[in-house]
Amino acid sequence: MNFRLPRQDKFLFELPKVSKMAQRPYIVGNWKMHGTRAMLAEARAIDRAAERLIKVEVALAPPYTLIHATRKEAGLIGVGAQDCHPADGGAHTGDISAAMLKDAGAGFAIVGHSERRADHGEKDADVREKADAAISAGMNVIVCVGETEEQRDAGKAESVVAKQLKGSLPEGEGVAEKVTVAYEPVWAIGTGRTPTVEDISAMHVSIRNVLQKLYGEEAGAGVRILYGGSVKPDNAAELLSADEVGGALVGGASLTAESFLGIIIAAAGGEEG
Repeated sequence: MNFRLPRQDKFLFELPKVSKMAQRPYIVGNWKMHGTRAMLAEARAIDRAAERLIKVEVALAPPYTLIHATRKEAGLIGVGAQDCHPADGGAHTGDISAAMLKDAGAGFAIVGHSERRADHGEKDADVREKADAAISAGMNVIVCVGETEEQRDAGKAESVVAKQLKGSLPEGEGVAEKVTVAYEPVWAIGTGRTPTVEDISAMHVSIRNVLQKLYGEEAGAGVRILYGGSVKPDNAAELLSADEVGGALVGGASLTAESFLGIIIAAAGGEEG
């Protein structure tokens, strides 16, 4: 069910010139703290389907314990990590460096997810350090941003997300091509609530303008922006139709091939091939 939310800060810039259709939709499944080797069957099924669904770029971020096995079992889709430590190595019991993840077969790392920010107290500066480490190790990054319900109700959603972007995104020449941004309204993650398409469009257009200010017009226009927050097969087509939405970061609905493929097919326009 959609919930109409208060209008946000008036958008001050024009819609960027580069269309989201310049790239294939990017659908990424985040398995979070789910998955044993039995779930490799789901990864194999998703991988086989990806061979037919060539209009969409597909990836999975399984738990650390399954990265190597998923990479071996699923050769057509991207495989990444749900987080990384900013240090190259050292006395950090229980942590995993970007270099280790790369060695295990990860091609990207998700950083700054709202659950990391909330549960582990991660700040924007921490997220940027992790993004820098992942890129230095030869991986791409998906940098997550998003506002709380209280911030949105106060009309501060766009300013909060802009601040997160400026503090969290890696900097440097050529770095934009290694970056994807995922917008996840915190109040919509795993709750079954989703913002309206109009609200999603407004936020994604706002994010695009921040990206173009940070990276330059051309480089900023090439960064894909994913939507995440209760994405399901029955609402994926509508959510993906919003302006500047270049794909989705999917949580619970990515845990089975059946539900995840419903989202992938929606991203492909309901067609295979």
